[in-house]
Amino acid sequence: SFKMQALGCGCVGQAVLSRGAHGGPMTVSVGFAMAVTIAVYVSGGVSGGHINPAVSLAMCVTGRLKWTKLPIYILAQLLGAFVGAAAVFGIYYNAFMQYSDGKLEVTGPNATAQIFATYPAPYLSLVNGFADQVMSTAVLLLAIFAIFDTKNNSVPKGLEPIAVGLLIIVLTCSLGMNSGCAMNPARDLGPRLFTAVAGWGMEVFTAGNNWWWVPIVAPLLGGVLGAMTYVIFIEIHHSDPQSAAENEAHAKYELTNM
Repeated sequence: SFKMQALGCGCVGQAVLSRGAHGGPMTVSVGFAMAVTIAVYVSGGVSGGHINPAVSLAMCVTGRLKWTKLPIYILAQLLGAFVGAAAVFGIYYNAFMQYSDGKLEVTGPNATAQIFATYPAPYLSLVNGFADQVMSTAVLLLAIFAIFDTKNNSVPKGLEPIAVGLLIIVLTCSLGMNSGCAMNPARDLGPRLFTAVAGWGMEVFTAGNNWWWVPIVAPLLGGVLGAMTYVIFIEIHHSDPQSAAENEAHAKYELTNM
């Protein structure tokens, strides 16, 4: 989570703090996706590459992860995201101070809180935003389960994180306008907590009609929905069981491997 947050929020920070001179929506979309890819490569061999509580919860619901491990995973993901946000603030500290004369603002033309956490577009209602996050995370988990399903048209060994990165690019390009396409409670809450204590204040929780809880609850619900959809409509219909040897060969790269 630290790697994803430091590189991903760094992309957003570079675009915002340069006022578009050194980045924009496309660099943020591609950069954040590649940050996720690198994070999965770094942690995949040890933890299975869980950098998202929605993924971890979906795996518990589908029997791929022990429930006792879920709190540990979520805590680690939150801490990693918090520290990653702090790293971005430290690296760009002078840019933050110059950007708005030392003021750390949540809303308005000089807002910088959106570098770290997601906030809704002015037109977006909580109901629409909730539906947005449920759908985007459901698609994310459905596709992730497909990518790591060796009985399906499996991705070549070792390239699964790249496929996940491409997936995130298409999701952010197609579903990112409403609220930034968080799809990850830790990616949103960890940095939001950092901004609350680093100078932006409690407005980070009240902005957007108390938006903060939506990118936490909706992705958890959407992740389970997407995972169960894949299991029910695709996974249980596989006809030829894969050999144990083939499963073992892919084990290191599967999200199911603990």
